[in-house]
Amino acid sequence: MGNKRQTAEKSMQILFFCIATASITILFLIMIFLFKEGLPIFESVSIRDFVFGKLWYPTSDPADFGVFALIVASLSVTTVSAAISIPLGVMTAIYLSEIASKRLAEIVKPMVELLAALPSVVIGFFGMVLVAPFLQQVFDIPTGLNLFNAALMLAFMSIPTICSISEDAIHSVPTALKEASLALGATRLETIVRVILPASISGISTAIILGMSRAIGETMVVLMVAGGAAMVPESIFDPVRPMPASIASEMAEAPIGSEHYYALFAIGIVLFLFTLAFNVVADFIAHRYRQVGEATL
Repeated sequence: MGNKRQTAEKSMQILFFCIATASITILFLIMIFLFKEGLPIFESVSIRDFVFGKLWYPTSDPADFGVFALIVASLSVTTVSAAISIPLGVMTAIYLSEIASKRLAEIVKPMVELLAALPSVVIGFFGMVLVAPFLQQVFDIPTGLNLFNAALMLAFMSIPTICSISEDAIHSVPTALKEASLALGATRLETIVRVILPASISGISTAIILGMSRAIGETMVVLMVAGGAAMVPESIFDPVRPMPASIASEMAEAPIGSEHYYALFAIGIVLFLFTLAFNVVADFIAHRYRQVGEATL
């Protein structure tokens, strides 16, 4: 009996190792292909001109391959989206876990999670048909397809992920910690701020990482509602073109092996590096907060 159990455990270890190795290998091959197809553009354009150039006219003669406006657009949309989605997602999670009645939480949480299943094209269509005319009329702007509209739609997509994972993290805080805080005379608000949030900050940080990772790499929504103008925005109501939207809209028009083709893959490299840096920094913050939370407790 013991030998069978050991054999089964060994087989499962080998299976999980093979699956993990396959995942890492596939990601590594994708990265190699991305760099292989993107680096040739730097034979004709310097890295400085590519990253800091403000003009993106890949089909003109001579062509301009400056992606600075695309980078600023992606960062701006993601930042505004984070400013909207993080407070709403975390506060909703706190309400569902600590304030709302159990019956209400059982009704609302599945509805919030259901929003995460909406296809991005549906959210983009909602932003085009309903939100864009509303913004155009209320703020008296030339077009409702702009940075703010894209940020709203990305926040709409990120909130369910942030809320659901944060609620699970808050709910997993031991009841004894909450009861001890209340027994010492702390109010419910003080318990939430000084006990529950520090104890669950690592899980909340993970929720924010996942939500923002989806926002920064989203293609369809920004392609439909961001406006498509490759220029540096001067306000949140200016049309923009984030990096994923440029790749999606122009890849079909770029002949394979052309400078335009290589430039689009180079944009993919920039997006990959930004996403990698974001995840590394976020993981460091989550690890640091975990240590702070453990020390506090």
